[in-house]
Order: sequence, then C-alpha cells, then structure tokens
Amino acid sequence: MNTKAKPGAVLKSLRLANGWTLSEVSQRTGLPVSTLSKVENDKMSLSYDKLARISRGLEIDIGLLFSPEGAAAALSLVTGRRSITRAGEGRVIETEPYEHVYPVADLLNKRFIPIIAEIHARSISDFSELIRHPGEEYAYVLEGTAELHTDLYAPTTLNTGDSIYFDSGMGHVYLNAGPGPCRVLSICSGEESQLIAALAQAPAPPPRDVLEGPKVLAVPGEKTRRVKPAGRRRAGSS
Repeated sequence: MNTKAKPGAVLKSLRLANGWTLSEVSQRTGLPVSTLSKVENDKMSLSYDKLARISRGLEIDIGLLFSPEGAAAALSLVTGRRSITRAGEGRVIETEPYEHVYPVADLLNKRFIPIIAEIHARSISDFSELIRHPGEEYAYVLEGTAELHTDLYAPTTLNTGDSIYFDSGMGHVYLNAGPGPCRVLSICSGEESQLIAALAQAPAPPPRDVLEGPKVLAVPGEKTRRVKPAGRRRAGSS
C-alpha cells in the first residue's frame, strides 16, 4: 500500500548520527537552515530537486531518504536485480502543486526514477519557481489533460495517452488543464543522487479526511496511509 514518505525524519536521524548541525547540513546542501528545520519537524514537504540536493550534499543514495530508518544499504554488483511495486504501493511525497508517488523506492542506485504525479496546480503562480534538474524526462499522461510550461517553448497541452520527452535542465512545470483529475507518469534520467526533484518546494497540505480503504501497517516514525482508489479525485479538488 502507498505509505507517506518521511524524508525529514530520515534526514534528522542521519544528521544526528553523523554529528552534523543544521548549519553544516545547510552548507552541504545549499538549503536554508529554516527550511531544513521545518522539513525535519514535518512542517514542510520537499520536492524532487530539493531531495536531490540533499542526497548530493550529504553524499548519500537518494533511496535512503525513503527508508524508515535511513540505514545504509550496500548494492551487489550482481546483475538481474529487480523490484516489484504492486498496485497502490509506493512512497508518497505531497506538496501543494503535486502529489508524487515513487514506486520501486526500495531499489537503490537506479539509472532512472519513475514518478507518478497527480497534478493539482492550475496556475503557473502556484509555483515559486520553475523546476529544473539534471538529465532528461519522459512524461506520459495517464489521465486527464496536462499543460507543460517551460522557459524555452510555448505551453504544450497533453491529453490522455499523449507523451513528451524533454531536457529536464530546462525550467518546467505541469498544470492540470482539464476539468477532472490529472495523473502523469514521469521517467527522469540521470544519476539517482541527482534526480528526485521535480516541483517546487511547498508547505505541507492542510489535513483532509482519510479516504476509505485498507490501512497500511505503520512504519516506525511514519504515519499510516490508506490507498487512494485509482481515478478518485482529492477531497476539495475542482
């Protein structure tokens, strides 16, 4: 089942284990101390690019930020590795513009990052800045109508079944341009430590009623999360 990721708790655990102050982590990652403090206290969600900055700055695999305990994991050089993500499973990061589900969160050192994004933003003003990260990105619209804005091209409308491939170092954001829900599968290339980042940093969304469905077993330090039925709209969404 989908489980809400708690990278802030992992970050704090790693920081304390290494004897780092918030100022030292700030110097390593380039993120303000105030932001790091809010993240550690679960008062702010992080986007793909901010998570990537933390993993690069602390020289850790980005997958550790999704680990319940942040424990280091060694990856065997043996070929043939695989990871199966069942329907409704994955780690969830929520921000105001998007809700991101990261499947295959248990597999470290991936060559690309798959992300399923439910897009809530309907205006470019919903973002504090355009998103950009190293590598390239392929996006396929699973449901609804998405509008891709970039700093080099005119906005492009993508309907269900449409896809686009682009340089993700180019500033970009997705908007929901249809009357109903909008979900996009994005596949981002590059080193994993440079990837998890695509949206703007945003405060945690307001509390909402929990959807009906089976509960996920609680992970230490994390809240349980219920499965969101495919295609169902967020409470309060337009």
